[in-house]
Amino acid sequence: MADFKLELVSPERLLLSEQVSEVVIPATEGEMTIMANHAPTMTTIKPGVITVKTASGETNRYVVFGGFADILPTGCTVLAESAVPVSEFDVALVERRIEAARAELDQPHHGDEHRTKIENFLSELTQLNETVSG
Repeated sequence: MADFKLELVSPERLLLSEQVSEVVIPATEGEMTIMANHAPTMTTIKPGVITVKTASGETNRYVVFGGFADILPTGCTVLAESAVPVSEFDVALVERRIEAARAELDQPHHGDEHRTKIENFLSELTQLNETVSG
């Protein structure tokens, strides 16, 4: 199986830079599996879990809170708003973000479009919370 270069970067640190055989990302339009020779694509990422299968066959998972993925036939770069390995993830963090999103929904001054974005974000965070804590 062909391998490709994956870089997973957050503002805090470079989490991963190595050869991998497969990556599953929580793209905004649905989960995407990326393998070597993937068609060039750029996509946004929603809150979720990135699953990485390394060239050695090991599987690692990372929690992300959104960002972008730039996919080329020879590699993939994920620029995450925030990312940590699942083993370092603090469930209280996502619960605080859920509460902040609910508080934002309670504000009366938002238009329908903004309210819909908050509702979608709240749904994504709730799903992430269930995935990581369940």
